[in-house]
Amino acid sequence: MIEKISNLPDNVVAFNAKALVTGEDYEKILIPMVEEKLKKFKKLNLLYHLGEEFEKFEPRAMWDDTKVGLMHLCSWNKIAIVTDVSWIRGTSKVFSLLIPAHVKTFANKDLEVALKWVSE
Repeated sequence: MIEKISNLPDNVVAFNAKALVTGEDYEKILIPMVEEKLKKFKKLNLLYHLGEEFEKFEPRAMWDDTKVGLMHLCSWNKIAIVTDVSWIRGTSKVFSLLIPAHVKTFANKDLEVALKWVSE
């Protein structure tokens, strides 16, 4: 499940991933929100929080995540990945080399720091 994080600047899209994240979560929540914001802003800041309640991605969700990233490769200003999941932290660092944006990985305990960073 993906939940929107509210009360952030208009150029920020932020989400909490909980339990099983599905392709339907991307197609009904994340992708429409990104598309809507990109009508107003040339570049967005993104925060993706995969906290203690996160379990896993279904394969379709991982594919949708890849598609969103590739379709909007140059549409990101800052990306904050907040998680303690080691494989996601490692993958984020590798992909940060390919994305023309400022990408930072934060531990779950630093969620507030990450929210502040993407809001600046």
